[in-house]
Amino acid sequence: MNVLLWILLGTFVVSLVSIIGIFTLFISKKIHKSILLSLVGLSAGAMMGGAFFHLLPEAVEDTPGILPFVLVLCGFILFFLIEKVLHWHHCHNGECSVHTFGYMNIIGDGIHNFIDGIILAGAFLVDINLGLIALLAIALHEIPQEMSDFGVLVYAGFSKIKSLVLNYISASTIILGGIVGYMLGGQADFIRHILPFAAGGFIYIASSDLLPEIKKEEKMSKFLLSFSFFILGLLVMYILLLLEI
Repeated sequence: MNVLLWILLGTFVVSLVSIIGIFTLFISKKIHKSILLSLVGLSAGAMMGGAFFHLLPEAVEDTPGILPFVLVLCGFILFFLIEKVLHWHHCHNGECSVHTFGYMNIIGDGIHNFIDGIILAGAFLVDINLGLIALLAIALHEIPQEMSDFGVLVYAGFSKIKSLVLNYISASTIILGGIVGYMLGGQADFIRHILPFAAGGFIYIASSDLLPEIKKEEKMSKFLLSFSFFILGLLVMYILLLLEI
């Protein structure tokens, strides 16, 4: 299959994850919270495993020296800055409506997904199997993310149908990012630089956004359950490495 088709198919599959938010309407808040925390643990493990078992080894092989590690830090720092700017005082004057927070969430998630699309395209351009690994890590991250985003939009005052549509529009920017990433793939430096950059982004999301949510859990049994899913995510990525997928 043509690489561009793999990129389009992969980004389209990830965009469909946004629809999962609708299922939160049919389960209780207690069950929703329990499932969400386990999924957060799983996605954190998958992203950490994807970064350390797949992206970084490939990046170091293609680009020897310190440059790959500098790019890891660049990716980490850029994701930190993007998150900080996009969520920086959405009610700066204390006078914004709840709707404003909803729109900020849509914009922020859209930019994040666009970058994910570029990263996914870069992985597919290096190797189809590496692209599938990145696809799995991103998709597992998007499941709890989209469930939360859907709840945020409903809370912001949007109807459930409008929340679903807006959430999908925001998620679909990953397809545009994939196309842009494919177009940039013709540049020699793009491929070998995007992998460590992506690893830095994965590490930031896992360590800054996902693992702290697990750490907040005060009940030890629930913490251990979500931590077990974190280990499971790592094991899945390591097993895929052993299978050379």
